[in-house]
Amino acid sequence: MGLALDIAKQIVALREAALPVAALEASRVAVEDTLGCMLAGAAEPATTIVAATVAGSDGPCSLVGSDRRASALDAALVNGTAAHALDYDNGSNTMGGHVSATVVPALLAAAEAFGGSGRDLLVAHTVGFETGTRIGLGVNFHHYEKGWHPTSTLGTFAVVGACASLLKLDAAQTATALAIGASLASGIKANFGTMTKPMHVGHCARNGLFAVLLAREGYTASAAAFEHKQGFFEVYNGAGHYDAARILEHWAAPLQILQPGAGYKQYPCCAATHAALDATLAMVRGEGGRIDPRRVAKIETWTPARRLAHTDRPDPHGNLDAKFSVQYCVSRAVIDGRIGIEHFEGEAWRDPAVRGLMARVHSTVHRPGQFAADNHFGAEVKITFDDGRVLTDRVDIQLGRTANNPIPPAQLRAKFVDCAGRVLPSAHVGQLVRQLDDLVSLDQVSGLLRPSASLLNSQLKQGVI
Repeated sequence: MGLALDIAKQIVALREAALPVAALEASRVAVEDTLGCMLAGAAEPATTIVAATVAGSDGPCSLVGSDRRASALDAALVNGTAAHALDYDNGSNTMGGHVSATVVPALLAAAEAFGGSGRDLLVAHTVGFETGTRIGLGVNFHHYEKGWHPTSTLGTFAVVGACASLLKLDAAQTATALAIGASLASGIKANFGTMTKPMHVGHCARNGLFAVLLAREGYTASAAAFEHKQGFFEVYNGAGHYDAARILEHWAAPLQILQPGAGYKQYPCCAATHAALDATLAMVRGEGGRIDPRRVAKIETWTPARRLAHTDRPDPHGNLDAKFSVQYCVSRAVIDGRIGIEHFEGEAWRDPAVRGLMARVHSTVHRPGQFAADNHFGAEVKITFDDGRVLTDRVDIQLGRTANNPIPPAQLRAKFVDCAGRVLPSAHVGQLVRQLDDLVSLDQVSGLLRPSASLLNSQLKQGVI
């Protein structure tokens, strides 16, 4: 019946399996981190323009950070865009992109529209993460380097797997949804550094859920949508540039959400800049927390070719473009000793001090032998001062990139509180934290996105809302 059905059978089996507690907790962390990013990104222009354009009618689903409602598909689109608007959300080395930002908004919309418990949500996230990353194993990294944005192309399949799990589609329906998704998957890397990149995430959150809802109603699609001579593999990768057997090989053994796990971000910018930022900030801390940029004669950075291809932007034209500029990010880290959301807001990218230092940043690819040949994450930074003094630091892989070098839980929680607190009153943030801590026991996910009646009344009395 085709590869779509083989994958679908694995999706159904995983949904019905007794998942380890560690996997559910890993998915809970992913949901929390993504929800924080969604809230912080809700007011970004990339999100508000999409919301104003498509979400004109009422519906059963929440648009995060507001009191507006929308249909399930529109909510997935708007909230998905919000989840990636700050480029602060988690990712997967295997899929070569962001997973939870595509899956969580679609799942929240589906759960609000059709019902679903916290446990259902966590199981579905685990299934979706497995689906997107395993298909990634079959097509990467040629798929990524060819110019596709895996977050959007492969993320569509992650959403299909997750939503098929939540809505309990059978294997035949799930296979059809995957095949529909193969026609809906899209997104090109040429749009990195623009509003279209976060819209890719909303686009695939909507399309993945759309495919599942169509399949549930009996829509049809080709059983050979992946392996057909004009199917997903041949069209998106080309002959000789994919290995379909790797997709099912070792499925869920181990679960991808556990190993290598999701990669989490300390900084709200492209992950390909993070190793250089870790190295730069380590040197700043070593200098007592401050480096006088006027004394810096030159900064040199070395980044893997795969990462420098989209982060070598010595003259960014806007905050979104600056998120993909290793020159801007490193310069900002030297001057401010940190990287935060505010460094990519307003006119931050025009800061004269940063622009002046950026002119002295020289970014190139790894030198031969500088890092292992298969290291696509490491970075080295060298700062030369006007008196000839030199500082250097190198990072093989940034903090948080895999489950083997995790960001401390307290730091991730602080990130969530900071993100959520940008749009919600502190009492609501506190309620969300308590709900997220016990998400596996939540009867209805819809309660996660709406403050309790008692909290709403308290906020109304205080004039908060």
